[in-house]
Amino acid sequence: MRVLVIGGGQNSEHEVSLASAAAVAEALGVGGCKVTTVTISRAGNWEVAGVSEGATAAESLALAMPLIAKADVVFPAVHGALGEDGVLAALCALAGVRVVGSGPRTGAIGMDKWATKLVAQAAGLRTARGRLIDAADCGDAEFDGPVVVKPVSSGSSYGVSLVRHEDELGAALQEAARFDRRILVEEVVHGREIDVAVIREAGGVRWAAPPLEIHASGLFDTAMKYDGSARFTVPAQLSDADATALSRAALTMFDALGCAGVARMDFFLTVEGPVLNEVNTMPGLTAASQVPRMFAAADVSYVDLVSRLVRAAEVPGR
Repeated sequence: MRVLVIGGGQNSEHEVSLASAAAVAEALGVGGCKVTTVTISRAGNWEVAGVSEGATAAESLALAMPLIAKADVVFPAVHGALGEDGVLAALCALAGVRVVGSGPRTGAIGMDKWATKLVAQAAGLRTARGRLIDAADCGDAEFDGPVVVKPVSSGSSYGVSLVRHEDELGAALQEAARFDRRILVEEVVHGREIDVAVIREAGGVRWAAPPLEIHASGLFDTAMKYDGSARFTVPAQLSDADATALSRAALTMFDALGCAGVARMDFFLTVEGPVLNEVNTMPGLTAASQVPRMFAAADVSYVDLVSRLVRAAEVPGR
């Protein structure tokens, strides 16, 4: 199996993506695949060794197309905008090449936190009450109690702030506006932070891995995600009723969005049940990331996990 692994990307998650792509490429090699890699620079250049030096972004993409054409499967381990949002899946769809993960439509909706909320609510899932604010209207925003401010389309908690006092709101909105003109302001939900990973295997069978609990005092922010201070419990210690409710909610959202490959659903577990927070259609994929930890708890090794994702790859829209 010839697999092209794409890493990098033109967004704040560039370094995270490089780590995911390197880990995926190594695991696929161990699993017996013939692996080729390419990195998208922060400026949008496809870095193809020996041929793309000095090329423009468009020229470098043209030079990378033979790699895509020769691949049996493309594994786009690019998180965030111009990657996870369906752009790379769309490129593979146009090229008629099988791709790991969700298709263009799912990626676009899943990356948009506001659209995701609307889909979740239509599917019968609870979400935090929230409102949209355009960056141009930041100065007119009203404070209505403790809120979480986040860019609508961004990952790894970049631009996310917990606002407890009115005088903090302006700075939080400006920080979010660095990553997206559309800003989501949500009520603070009190509950345990529980993640559930769902995979769609070759043949279409979907199943949820054992849930993972995040232990964080305050906001689970970017620093905590990547400085090694985050604490996880997997499997999360849950009652049978709560575990069932979370798995059902994760599968419901996976199906409502039309996800493929693997996706991570992030919930708050409250006394009233699960509240969906966000969806990640191309989550972090180093061996130490949350999704591989959850599948390890189901006796699926990291090498086996990425191999399963490759076997399940499809041409989007076919």
